[in-house]
Amino acid sequence: MSTGEGQGTGGPKDEPSAFAEAEMAQAGSSEADPELEDVAPAEIDESAVELEPFDKLVARSRRLPDSRLRAILEALLLVADRPVSVEQLFEATGFDRPRLTEGLRHLAAGLAEAAGGVTLVEVAGGWQLRTDASAVEYVRRFLRVRPQRLTRAAVETLAIIAYRQPVTRPEIEEIRGVDSAAVVKALLDRRLVKILGKKEEVGRPILYGTTREFLEFFALKDLSALPTLHEFQELSEEHQEILEQETPKPPTTLRDLTDPDFGRRLEASTPSAEAALAELENAIARADRQTRSAAAALGNSPAAETAESKGQ
Repeated sequence: MSTGEGQGTGGPKDEPSAFAEAEMAQAGSSEADPELEDVAPAEIDESAVELEPFDKLVARSRRLPDSRLRAILEALLLVADRPVSVEQLFEATGFDRPRLTEGLRHLAAGLAEAAGGVTLVEVAGGWQLRTDASAVEYVRRFLRVRPQRLTRAAVETLAIIAYRQPVTRPEIEEIRGVDSAAVVKALLDRRLVKILGKKEEVGRPILYGTTREFLEFFALKDLSALPTLHEFQELSEEHQEILEQETPKPPTTLRDLTDPDFGRRLEASTPSAEAALAELENAIARADRQTRSAAAALGNSPAAETAESKGQ
C-alpha cells in the first residue's frame, strides 16, 4: 500500500505514504519491542467468575416463562460440542428436570415445524442441535470435509459388536469367517468401539463394545434404538433394495452376520429376503443353544475349555 489512492484521500497516485516503509515493516514484525523487554507485564486477566448460588438459581428459574426456557435451552445446546443430558442442563439452569424434558421436546417440535436448517435430536443419552439432512452437501462443501464412510468389512464387524457386545475378536471372526484384527483396530482408532475388559476364560480374550461416538455417528438415542431382526424382516422388498443402495448402516448388515458364501446360498435357496432372514435368525439361535449345551456338558472347566478350543 504505497499510494494514497487506496486510502480514500483523493491524492494523486504518486503521493507518498503517510508512514515510511521501515515503520510499516516494524509494525508488522512479530518481534518484541526491545524497550519493553525488562518491563514486567501488567495483570489484565479478570478474576475468577463467581457463580450464583444454586438455590437462588433454582428460585429464579421457576419464575421464568416457558418461552424463556426454550430460548435458554437453544443457547446452551448451540455452544455445546457434544450431546447434553437433562442432568447437565439441570445443573446449568436450575429448571426442574420434567420441565426441561418438556421444553426440549417443544423446542425440537418447533424446529421441525419451521423446516429450517437446524434440528434438535435426542442422541447418545443427550440432546444435540444438528444441521438438517437436506443441507448436508452444502455444509460439507463449506467445511471442505469428506463424508465419513465405512467399508463393508467395517460395517459387518461393527454390526456384530453392536448386537453381540460384549464380544471377543475370535467370536467376531467365527461369524464373519475371516480375520478381523485390522478392521477392529480401525474401529478402535475411529473410537466407534472400545475395550470393555477381558473375558473370564482361557487366554483372557479382550471384550469389545460400542462407544458413545458410535451412538452419535448413527444418531441413536441408545443401544435399544438399534433395529431388531424382526423389524428388518417387516421391510418390504422395495425398501430393502433402497437400504442396500445407500450408505451402509447397522440395519443393512443384519443379513450379513454370517460369511458371504452362506448369505448367497440363503438368497439362492429362498424366493424372498424375508424367508432368508428368518432362516438366518433360526441358525443363529441354534448356534447359541449348541454353545450353551456344550459349555454345560463340559462343566466350564479350564481343561474342558482348552480341549474345546483345540478341537475347534
